[in-house]
Amino acid sequence: MLDHAWIAGHIPHQGSMCLLDQVVHWDSQRIQCRAGSHRSADNPLRSRHQLGAACGIEYAAQAMAVHGALLAPADSSRPRAGFLVSVRGTTLHVSRLDDIAADLDIEANCLSSGDGHILYQFSLHAAGRLLLDGRAAVVVNADGTASPLPSGDTP
Repeated sequence: MLDHAWIAGHIPHQGSMCLLDQVVHWDSQRIQCRAGSHRSADNPLRSRHQLGAACGIEYAAQAMAVHGALLAPADSSRPRAGFLVSVRGTTLHVSRLDDIAADLDIEANCLSSGDGHILYQFSLHAAGRLLLDGRAAVVVNADGTASPLPSGDTP
């Protein structure tokens, strides 16, 4: 398992904004991470003393960033920059995350990738209970040469 220190060293999120505690499993198509930061009173995503379920999308996005770092060539000095450009088909099965006693299990599965775009299916569970799920499109722009999507188009 890769721990919080490894994760913080490989994604841009630092301090309390690095939400993931560990990578439980990963392969070329999928990553599973675990986090307990949803229970933290100083979680930077909290609003009005609670952490809304939609914040789970950020947990999933960080898992995707870790997946990208794990798949990056060993000789790359910096991870590729990734931008979450679309979230679709997302269902929130709970209203908030901060009242969940168990750790969060975050999973992201790569559905397709190519030419600087990656589509993931993601889900968050706690103690076997589905909390939220959906799909997310990520644009990867390692060197600034990838062209953005034309206006009005979504992956």
